[in-house]
Amino acid sequence: MSQEQDRTAVSDDRTMVADGGAVLGIELGSTRIKAALVGPGARPLASGSHTWENQLVDGRWTYALDDVWSGLQACVADLLDDCERRYGVRPTTFAAMGVSAMMHGYLAFDAAGELLVPFRTWRNTSTGRAAAELSDALTYNIPLRWSVAHLYQAVLDDEEHVDRIASITTLAGYVHRRLTGRDVLGVGDASGVFPVDPATRTYDAARLATADDLVGRARPGLSLSGLLPQVLVAGQDAGTLTDEGAALLDPSGTLRAGVPTCPPEGDAGTGMVATASVAPRTANVSVGTSIFAMVVLEKPLGGVHEELDLVTTPAGDLVAMVHCNNGASELGEWAGVFGELAAAVGSTASPDDVFGALLHAALDGEPDAGGLLAYNYLSGEPITGLEHGRPLVVRTPDSRLTLANFVRAQVFSAFATLSLGMRVLTDEGVEVDAMFAHGGLFRTAGPAQRLLAAALGAPVAVGSAAGEGGPWGMAVLAGYLAAADEVDLGTYLTDRVFAGARLDVVEPDAADAKGFTTFLERYADGLVVERAATDAV
Repeated sequence: MSQEQDRTAVSDDRTMVADGGAVLGIELGSTRIKAALVGPGARPLASGSHTWENQLVDGRWTYALDDVWSGLQACVADLLDDCERRYGVRPTTFAAMGVSAMMHGYLAFDAAGELLVPFRTWRNTSTGRAAAELSDALTYNIPLRWSVAHLYQAVLDDEEHVDRIASITTLAGYVHRRLTGRDVLGVGDASGVFPVDPATRTYDAARLATADDLVGRARPGLSLSGLLPQVLVAGQDAGTLTDEGAALLDPSGTLRAGVPTCPPEGDAGTGMVATASVAPRTANVSVGTSIFAMVVLEKPLGGVHEELDLVTTPAGDLVAMVHCNNGASELGEWAGVFGELAAAVGSTASPDDVFGALLHAALDGEPDAGGLLAYNYLSGEPITGLEHGRPLVVRTPDSRLTLANFVRAQVFSAFATLSLGMRVLTDEGVEVDAMFAHGGLFRTAGPAQRLLAAALGAPVAVGSAAGEGGPWGMAVLAGYLAAADEVDLGTYLTDRVFAGARLDVVEPDAADAKGFTTFLERYADGLVVERAATDAV
């Protein structure tokens, strides 16, 4: 592009931003709240972010709602500042917007809209009895983190707040309700609240009746069906930004009310959109604080598997989800330690430089990580039956402790539990044509992609938006509002968003794959050590 063309493009973008023609996507992730502003074809225009962290309070993982709003305001302010730096203007409105957040968990409100107990996130694993009873009654796997499991566990525990519950929702649903006044959920997010029937694109009516009966017998007068948000599919009208909502996002008063909004979604849904993985036989892997794979199914599974969630795409199609509570956080902790060492010896390397150097070092490790064993369990892990976590590094005297082997063991530990869950799908005969990867781990091109391919035994593709997929994917869903009457979501993504997109595809390396198999066998055998650590420490 010539300098003149570049100046023209910037001028056109400035006009679009100033006139409110851009589309905004916001995602409340586990460690960052992020915003993406996009133009035609979902081309990125500006971004903003704010770092936050969950807290362990009274034995439960949570985020304070005050931190939700202060974080959103800081993120939006950062986005507006970025617009001003790039284009010399601060947008006052948008063509459309949408909000997504980490899925599942439990937000319960009274009739006045007041939060009854602190937000219980997806990371909590204290709902074992409720999940088991619901799974048995519904003949459907209800994971520990699902909203209905949290609600029913509160009923079983006779918690004081239960009698005052008027509504429950997810984090994305809560933010959307405050911004628009509409108590709705996108179908993908709703499918982590209660099972969804892909034929009706809403809660499974027969199972909801069964659950109502189960809950009602334990707590007479409490009706589950009366507590749930309305379900919408991608492209449906989800209301507009109100004056109160605009002030919540931007107390400075720059943003105006009236922006059309799309249904709020979960981070799994935005991951599918950000990788164009919404059609049968497509799949994606997201690696962040948690790690999960989403496989769009051609037909229902043959049985109920506790390792697999059945959720949906934002359009309502059935998806098998392998969700692991522990992803790249422990690797990030170690990167911080090595960063401190680098600073102590006078290095000016940035955190991204340190993280990238460590990932590249992993490629020089022995295929099986030299006999080292690592567990990245900062919290419990349902797939391996652990209610609590203790990060561990274990080795025998004859193992080879090198930087390369150490980092490879940490990366393998992030993929190990996912691999165990994916093997259940393989045994079900599920086939995948394409596996796309996204999330912060893939901001460093190459190493994580290669080692994930080895762990899954399948080609892994990474696109140009792999490092920041969530808010961008939400912006894509918001942009789809204008096209939903013309084209289905899958075609919209293929023809209007990803046409000509660049993908880097890596095939499994035979030596890496064999080494990972050896590591995984050692990992499975060593789970007894991890269990002992949770009991003793």
